[in-house]
Order: sequence, then C-alpha cells, then structure tokens
Amino acid sequence: MPGQVAPIADEQSGLLAYLAQMRHVLKLTAYGLTPDQLRATPSASALSVGGVIKHVASTEDSWLAIVRGEERPVDYQAYEDNFRLADGESIDDVFARYDRIAEETEKTVTGLANLDHPVPIDHSVPWNPKDHDFWSLRWVLLHLIQETARHTGQADVIRESVDGATAYPLMAAAEGWPDTPWLQAWKPAV
Repeated sequence: MPGQVAPIADEQSGLLAYLAQMRHVLKLTAYGLTPDQLRATPSASALSVGGVIKHVASTEDSWLAIVRGEERPVDYQAYEDNFRLADGESIDDVFARYDRIAEETEKTVTGLANLDHPVPIDHSVPWNPKDHDFWSLRWVLLHLIQETARHTGQADVIRESVDGATAYPLMAAAEGWPDTPWLQAWKPAV
C-alpha cells in the first residue's frame, strides 16, 4: 500500500480508504519484530505493539457490532485481555482477525450505503454526549480513523523504544521501496 491514500471518488470510499491506510500503518509497527519484542513494554505505558494492534482490532469490531445492532454483553476480562497478546497467540493470529474485521467493516458500510445511518449512543458511559441519541455511520467511521491513528502513534513510540525503528523506514522495508539519500529502509539489528 502506498504511503498516501489515492485520490478518492466519494465520501464513503474516502472514509474506508483512510481507515484502511491507518490499519496498514498500525500493522507496520509490528514489522520484523520477534514474538518477545511484540510483547515488550519498553515505554512508560504498559502497552506493547502486539497489544495495541489487538486492542484496535477489538475496538473496530465492537463499533461495527453496534452499527449492525448486535447485542454483546460487556465482558471486562475480555476487554482487559484485548490489550496484550495471550500466551501462544501470534501476531499473525491478530492480523488474520483484524483482516476479517476490516472485511466486515467494509461489507457493513457498503451494504448500508448511507453515511447518515443512525447508530445508537451508549448513554451509560460518561464520555458520550447525553443530549443526543444517535451517532451517524459517518461519525463512527471518523471516530475509528481517529482511534486507529491515535493508537498508531502509541505503537510508533513503543516500536521506536523497542529497536529505534520509525514509520517510513518500516514502510520502505515492508514494501520494498528503494533507498534514497533521505530515506533508507529499516533493517534488523544484527
């Protein structure tokens, strides 16, 4: 995937393209890491690169369940577990789940084909507005882009704390970009 979203034809495809780009950049923070490095918590945060990616996938899944009107009981242990890779869980497992969630998101959004589709606001949490009853599907997609981008920034800091790698050199390595005088692809430490 290029480093920039291609020109967009309409609002729906633009929102989906930016969400896909943010997912891709988030997943790149795991590029080339060992299982131990994916679980490392080298910064002031208790989060790891693998845990951040798993959390963001779960967040998108939860929001789209709300969009589809699916009832899901709140499981606080499962919520806590979504911030770390479980024993025996690989980043490939997390990526496969995230890819399935992304497919479902695209299918749901294109199936509704109405960015004004009403999505009920959960009034049981203090951070949601009490004076409105519905988000729009547009708002949910913008929120997912925002959440994914915010957590990608966290994963960037964690990744840089693990081995010094930063976003564009990682992208260059993962996508096989040629080295230039101002950008060299990341290479693992020997």
